[in-house]
Amino acid sequence: MLLVIDQGNTNTTIGVFDGPRLRVSWRLTTRREQTADEYGVFFETLLRTRGIGLGDITDVAVSTVVPPVQQTLESMCEKYFGHPPFVVEPGVDTGLGLDVDNPREVGPDRICGAVGAVARYGAPVIVIDFGTATTFNCVDARGAFVGGAIAPGLGIAVDALLTRAARLFRVELVRPAEAIGRSTVTNIQSGVVYGWAGLVDGLVERMRKELGGEPTVVATGGLVSLIAEAARTIQHVHPDLKLEGLRLLHERARRQPGVDR
Repeated sequence: MLLVIDQGNTNTTIGVFDGPRLRVSWRLTTRREQTADEYGVFFETLLRTRGIGLGDITDVAVSTVVPPVQQTLESMCEKYFGHPPFVVEPGVDTGLGLDVDNPREVGPDRICGAVGAVARYGAPVIVIDFGTATTFNCVDARGAFVGGAIAPGLGIAVDALLTRAARLFRVELVRPAEAIGRSTVTNIQSGVVYGWAGLVDGLVERMRKELGGEPTVVATGGLVSLIAEAARTIQHVHPDLKLEGLRLLHERARRQPGVDR
């Protein structure tokens, strides 16, 4: 079995693949301060809840946008799983052309999402990832990643609003029935949900014109369910898209000459 770890700034998504099938996945809070042993004990406990032992895991693949934690995860894998993990980092052959000014700047999370989307939906494709940041990732008809856009995430935007506006308060982030709010609560909900839906639709429409053709629009990430139904341009929702991309990148690496895992 393959253990995949997609670590973002806010959440870490973990999955176990049995061949091409995602057997189980978890979404957890990212913790930067944990040691390799703490991670090891945590992963062992987590896997056992689904009847999976450490010995059942034959390979580990990691994508992280938190550089200080990468070495900790690598040490954990060597100690608890018996070998270093495959890590998505600059220099890895992704099979995805990077037609941008500085390919080494493209985050591994964006690569994983793009690889998973092209495999499932083909190219051209636009992947919207609702996480700590809201990222738009564009792959053209040639199958090359050509860039995109990075906007603040919903959580960051709400925190900034509440920090700077003394009379506003935290509300449950749900989609209100109407865009015109009748109370402070529904005003905030409308501004966040429909405001972000407008952001999504506006950027996607511009990107479609620049990409040409009819790019498929796929949404993923921890906050995707909040916006997906409100944004008219989103065609598919795939919460585990980056895990699938990470699995495919691992498989590609194993096929390279001289690579054992």
